[in-house]
Amino acid sequence: MAVQEARQSTEPGAHAGGCACGDCPHGAREGHRRAVAAFLVKRDEFAAGQGLPAAVAHSASASRQWVSEELTQSADLVAERRRAEGQAWLARLWLRTTGTVWAAVVVLLLVQALTAIGAGWTTARTAGLLAAAVVAGALTAASWFHRTRGGALAPVIGEDNRLSTSRAVAAAWVLLVGYAVLVLAARLAAASGPAERDALIAGLDLARGAGVVTVLAVVCGIAVLVRRVVGLRVLAQRLQKVRADRPRAADLLTDDSGRGTFADIQYVVLSGVALVFAAVRLARRPDQLPDLPWGLTVAVLVSAATYVAGKYAEGGRPVILSVVRSREAGDLDGPIRTGDDIEIRGAGFVPPGAHTADRLSRMVVRIGPVHVHVPLVPVTGGFSNPTDAVLTVPVPADVEPGRLEVQVVTAAGVETNRYTIDVTE
Repeated sequence: MAVQEARQSTEPGAHAGGCACGDCPHGAREGHRRAVAAFLVKRDEFAAGQGLPAAVAHSASASRQWVSEELTQSADLVAERRRAEGQAWLARLWLRTTGTVWAAVVVLLLVQALTAIGAGWTTARTAGLLAAAVVAGALTAASWFHRTRGGALAPVIGEDNRLSTSRAVAAAWVLLVGYAVLVLAARLAAASGPAERDALIAGLDLARGAGVVTVLAVVCGIAVLVRRVVGLRVLAQRLQKVRADRPRAADLLTDDSGRGTFADIQYVVLSGVALVFAAVRLARRPDQLPDLPWGLTVAVLVSAATYVAGKYAEGGRPVILSVVRSREAGDLDGPIRTGDDIEIRGAGFVPPGAHTADRLSRMVVRIGPVHVHVPLVPVTGGFSNPTDAVLTVPVPADVEPGRLEVQVVTAAGVETNRYTIDVTE
């Protein structure tokens, strides 16, 4: 009751989320920026002990509940504005990808024109430019049909709305091999003599392109395998996944929490080096598929195997290690009673990428038959509760004394093991 009275006293004239008056932010980006600024101010005020209404100031538990619910509502607004900004950004991305693709074609034209000085313009240069135009046209059409999903980047965006490293690497190799085949096809169409046509057809023999074909098969297989592995591990609750607001280029080199991962970095770096080498080989020998030396091919395969092993090793199910009665200074030692705070110690309570307040507020602790939402406890610059290793929740009065099971449900919907505690009168 105290919490409800305090909320009614502090929100008599609050604007609705869809208000269109002059005080409301205009545009998804500006709306998100203002919502974040307002949330940070409110969080820091509560952390400093300011802004508490008199109706709940007398009770520490009521104050904590009121602050948590106020921050949860503010965080939900921030999340709504963040999602709107992410959707608007994604809808504009197709124009950027299209511009980047055609800019690459212009760069190729300039490079060919500069290198043709002295050597002269050749049929291979024309074939390369035509093949680039065909690839750019296909990517432009794909961008249009997927303009609400990121344009040409739509196939490499995973189900969690992040750029997929395995798909991006596979797509790069597919584009290179497809471009090389188009170059050979254009040269074959312009060939005048049977000897030249036979030489171009021989350039597609497996003996000459065994390395690049092997790499292409492996990286495409890994893209499919990794998707299957991640999906099965999520369903088995061995991997926690939360959806990102929008894809970022850093997703290719980092995990869901934004930290760089060795498996992803080495896979992207070695694959990029091999792609550059293959592109140079194609420029030097445009009459055949780019032949990768077997040493470089094996290096890429080892890198791919390391990447897959890293996907199998990442993540893990959250676990409760112990549950103890939370004790403040001056309290007497004793058993856990209804109304007391309990401290749940373990690991993996906060999934990677779920450190925002709206996702932290979705964490629930099941104490017997009662579901207790984990309160947000603000401190300057963040939150002291919940954390990845420690949660503090009150034992509600609805809990019957006796032996009860405690279980944590994370923001990703994954449940921990059950831990038994004794609650007394």
